[in-house]
Amino acid sequence: MADFGGTDLTAFRGEVRGWIAANFPASLKGKPAPEGRELSPDQDAWRRAMGDKGWGVATWPAQYGGGGLGSGEASIIGEELAAAGACNPIGGMGVMMFGPTLLEYGTEAQKQQHIPSIVKGEVRWCQGFSEPGAGSDLASLQTKAEDQGDHFLINGSKIWTSGAHLADMCFCLVRTDTTKKHEGISFVMIDMHQPGVDARPIRLINDTTPFCETFFTDATAPKANLVGPLNGGWTVAKRLLQHERQGISGAGAAPGANPGSLAGPPIHELAKAYVGIGDDGRLADPDLRRRLTDHLMEERAFQLTGQRAALEARGNSGPSAASSALKNVGSKCRVDKAELAVEILGAQGLGWGGEAFARHEVGAIKTMLRSKAGTIAGGSWEVQLNIISKRILGLPEVTQKG
Repeated sequence: MADFGGTDLTAFRGEVRGWIAANFPASLKGKPAPEGRELSPDQDAWRRAMGDKGWGVATWPAQYGGGGLGSGEASIIGEELAAAGACNPIGGMGVMMFGPTLLEYGTEAQKQQHIPSIVKGEVRWCQGFSEPGAGSDLASLQTKAEDQGDHFLINGSKIWTSGAHLADMCFCLVRTDTTKKHEGISFVMIDMHQPGVDARPIRLINDTTPFCETFFTDATAPKANLVGPLNGGWTVAKRLLQHERQGISGAGAAPGANPGSLAGPPIHELAKAYVGIGDDGRLADPDLRRRLTDHLMEERAFQLTGQRAALEARGNSGPSAASSALKNVGSKCRVDKAELAVEILGAQGLGWGGEAFARHEVGAIKTMLRSKAGTIAGGSWEVQLNIISKRILGLPEVTQKG
């Protein structure tokens, strides 16, 4: 590739557009990245092409296989993928959360071992944080890692482990000191294919199974898999959660870059098709028109704010506490959009399957039901408000006197 020096973005856009045209399989246009482990020949070829190019994680260091590009080039890649109807096949928790955290806290040996496989989409990662008795109060976790000399012996369980049944590796919080709370937690990497690891999918209200209960029974992790200092995992975890909240919010994402598997037309086009247009050329239902306009304005403002925050985060070595605000606004935008879609579809938005309902109609109700969880994932709405009040607004903590 030519050296654009971060300045000739017009020429870079031309190269990106040409490279996508030459490498993106036409059969995948408009389709999302696959969720399972099995890939079609075209899906695998596209993953390999993006992985070898490093453009799936365009701003990651080139020395580990990333694109080594600036934010401007990364934005252009996202825009051109969206324009071509191409998904970014390099994703998941390795990209959204673990990779950026390892780049900051990992040893050089850990980076050399794990970052290239994330860049190429070869290894799937899952997150072992929440437990049945440690959700919003995550630091109450009890999964124990006992020092066995050259390795840790791990026993306990995690809950809501996204994609654990499909994952190769888990970045996990474990208790290595039972006498302290936050200061007794360590951050380790665990091989999910070893004996003693049991991931059991949980079926959700929308009839999908993205989450698991994960049980560790005498599982092991070599000492080399400790990220950060022993009993210093809480600091690493807080940084990772900022990356997670930034990712969950959707801040900075190029619109349309990764179309959903059940996605239908844009919501304003959906409204035109199902509610109808009046003689004046406007949406026939004035109340719906007002609420839909409010939503589209809020969504656009959020996207622009997210793009600005993403640029600032790259300049400041990662996301800040502002990710909590973006996470809350982003989850609210998705809930509002999903509820509007079901309302617009009317009775057609209440189908669960069958020939009477189109794919996007079935997807609307399932998306609406699933959207509610977005206010909890990555730290609940209320937890984010506490972070915003303390770390952004600088408000004092309120203590109750009894």
